[in-house]
Amino acid sequence: MLLAIDAGNTNVVFALLDGREIKTRWRIATDPRRTADEYAVWLNQLLMLEGYAMADVDAVIVATVVPRALHNLQVLADKYFKTTALVAGQGLVDWGIELDVAEPASVGADRVVNAIAAHHLYEGDLIVIDFGTATTFDVVDYRGAYKGGIIAPGINLSLDALVAAAAKLPRIAIAPPENRSVIGRTTADAMLIGVFWGYVAMMEGLVARMRAELGRPTKVISTGGLAVLFNDNSDIFDAIAPDLTIQGLALLYERSLQTE
Repeated sequence: MLLAIDAGNTNVVFALLDGREIKTRWRIATDPRRTADEYAVWLNQLLMLEGYAMADVDAVIVATVVPRALHNLQVLADKYFKTTALVAGQGLVDWGIELDVAEPASVGADRVVNAIAAHHLYEGDLIVIDFGTATTFDVVDYRGAYKGGIIAPGINLSLDALVAAAAKLPRIAIAPPENRSVIGRTTADAMLIGVFWGYVAMMEGLVARMRAELGRPTKVISTGGLAVLFNDNSDIFDAIAPDLTIQGLALLYERSLQTE
């Protein structure tokens, strides 16, 4: 079985796959100081709870946007899974798609993996929106080439910045407002309207501008933890693919087997 690891700025997601089928997944806060031994104790317990053992894992693939986290994940694979971790974008798992941008080396691994998976799953020109620490908007053309995109502050990051900078503003949870009014009658309501509907307006405005610039019919695919939340309050999404990054890692692993 394959252990796919998506190490982001906020969380590290571990997913156990049999072929392309995701059997189970776990999430832990990103901490570059977390050792391979700590990961192993945590994973061993979770695997057993799901009826698996560490010996069931015979391959590991990692995509990370946190360079300091990579070493300990590689040690985890070597020491506890007895295999060398494949790293997305390196060696046998070269991207295999054109990065048609000015600085290809600077594109985050998660964005490229999402592009690979989206092109595999959907036809035509695509805009992939990933809701993470940042919210990214990435364009993949009908040939599968990555064409660039947008990086915006994630909604939780925006809210944290607002609360940190204004002494009297309370911390609130991100949720759809109870009604569609955009005139808040309490401070908390006003904050929620500004953050939530402001974010919806930003997404819709940016997607409209991207589609106009592309000049071709373009599907919008959303992924990440908040994708479902916004899907219920906007009509810009053509599909939700919550496991897009993990699916992309599975595809990259399959390609690595073909190039060995």
